[in-house]
Amino acid sequence: MSIIKAKQLVHEFIRRDEEGNVESITTALDHVDLKVKQGQFIAILGHNGSGKSTLAKHINALLAPSEGSLWVDGMDVSEEENVLSVRQSAGMVFQNPDNQIIASVVEEDVGFGPENIGVPTDEIWERVNYSLKSVGMTKYRNHSPNKLSGGQKQRVAIAGVVAMEPKCIVFDEPTAMLDPNGRKEVIATAHELNRKKGVTILLITHYMEEVVDADYVYVMEKGNIIMEGTPREIFSRVAELKQHRLDVPQATLVAEELRKKGVRIPAGILTREELVEAILKVKK
Repeated sequence: MSIIKAKQLVHEFIRRDEEGNVESITTALDHVDLKVKQGQFIAILGHNGSGKSTLAKHINALLAPSEGSLWVDGMDVSEEENVLSVRQSAGMVFQNPDNQIIASVVEEDVGFGPENIGVPTDEIWERVNYSLKSVGMTKYRNHSPNKLSGGQKQRVAIAGVVAMEPKCIVFDEPTAMLDPNGRKEVIATAHELNRKKGVTILLITHYMEEVVDADYVYVMEKGNIIMEGTPREIFSRVAELKQHRLDVPQATLVAEELRKKGVRIPAGILTREELVEAILKVKK
């Protein structure tokens, strides 16, 4: 069963003048079809302006479709009465953790969401303990978020979403403001939640290395899905990705250059380890 299903999803941003007349219409999503099964780890790639974040905001019911439909956990996001339930089913982690952290102590921040939806006090603290443990931040529970690194702050933001017990978490470019170590921490946390807790993950990013372990990848451009497939299938199409001004993981690029030079290694190399193994097999 699909936890997220978009059918011919359209979103238009309409700009009006002071008298209410339409000045311009920008189509951010252009008849998008997408299905995500419960428990999948999905990556969505694309440049700024490709429609990735607009799609994410629909999944969390922050935006409503202009046309078409989007269903989250069996609920139509267009229906006003579904908004709260949709947001409980699909949590969201944004680019800047400072935009999500509101308390002066880590454990209080993580407990804020459950308290807001009326979870009993005893259960709130159970959820706080579980959520901090799941992101590896238990020892920082009494710290001020202001004293944490960017990667640690983002993990606190993730814990706050996990405490709401969503079936799905949308990560909207969660590593865009982090250093390489912070990026690794956050992506590792997302995979941990997916593998051990069964949480469906949608990772929206423009860092190619972050998607190599995803179950499935969608590539967006100008509001359209232009490519889809497993990471290996997507990164086997290096020339096509370059036509769309998209990069590939460094190991994939090196492997492609070697293939052009006549070295017989397979297409779709994703990691440095795979590249080394392929080269060693050629030498044998």
